[in-house]
Amino acid sequence: MTWQRQHLPSDHQPVKSGGIGVLLVNLGTPDAPEPPAVKRYLAEFLSDRRVVEIPPIAWQPILRGIILNTRPKKSAHAYQQVWTEAGSPLAAITADQAGKLQQRLGEGVRVAWAMRYGQPSIGEELQRLMDAGCERILLAPLYPQYCAATTATVVDKAADKLRTMRWQPTLRTLPPYHDEPAYIGALAQDLRRQLDALDFEPEVLLLSFHGMPERTLHLGDPYHCHCQKTARLLEAAIARPNLRFRTTFQSRFGRAKWLEPATDRVLEEEAKAGTKRLAIAAPGFAADCLETLEELAIRGREQFIGAGGEHFHTFDCLNASAPGMEMLETLVRRELAGWI
Repeated sequence: MTWQRQHLPSDHQPVKSGGIGVLLVNLGTPDAPEPPAVKRYLAEFLSDRRVVEIPPIAWQPILRGIILNTRPKKSAHAYQQVWTEAGSPLAAITADQAGKLQQRLGEGVRVAWAMRYGQPSIGEELQRLMDAGCERILLAPLYPQYCAATTATVVDKAADKLRTMRWQPTLRTLPPYHDEPAYIGALAQDLRRQLDALDFEPEVLLLSFHGMPERTLHLGDPYHCHCQKTARLLEAAIARPNLRFRTTFQSRFGRAKWLEPATDRVLEEEAKAGTKRLAIAAPGFAADCLETLEELAIRGREQFIGAGGEHFHTFDCLNASAPGMEMLETLVRRELAGWI
């Protein structure tokens, strides 16, 4: 929509306004599965005070002197095992989600996507939406369970951009949806389908969530409680009496104590206790990424089979599946109420 020009100077440029935008945001990814790109990504990610809550004066020498000189090569190797022709799986899937959500919402809403770390950046995409006339924007962090290190830092980054804008858009933020019926229903429907397609019947289904340092729980972060509630609701919704569920936490980093039980340890523990058939799902991830495709599907398999297990499978995340997109459309339309 363009402003009426009768009250503007004759040389005034047309201004687009009145539009509505949605910005889907996920964690981030390096631009390439190579050490230099991974180093840039890790430098941004691990310098976020929400992610590493150690005073910079103590943390930055460790990050710059040790971690960024050792970890990028190892992480690049992991990314190389899951990289696709479309690039990073996380970026490709998030772009697909944005494209399919655009189709569902129609021309009245403009949908874009961004990464908290890496490209496309939140600030650039907010500006692009604003330049396209979107004065009202729904910021949609794709994190079902609220965590300061994920949801809050997306809002922080958006605020950083707003500080630089003379004409700011009006923002809403998609709330955490860990117990939303649409989310639990979509997960249950998709996991039942994947369970039925297996050529073996699992004895155990691990629900693996991304870990966080345990101190975040004691400091008041609701993440652990959100994960546990999602797991309880999902187990009840799937309703398979012969399937034993366990909730675990993955991706430990550093020496601090993290939320437990740890996924890698439980995989070995189950195999050594006699479990032969195990499957694993990652309901806290909106899209498959390094943590699901490499850490769970590749290293998780090695850990379980190496400890005596026989059948192992990692389920896909919701990604851009029909249940996942129906859920996302439901949540987004609710948050856009009054705007569309």
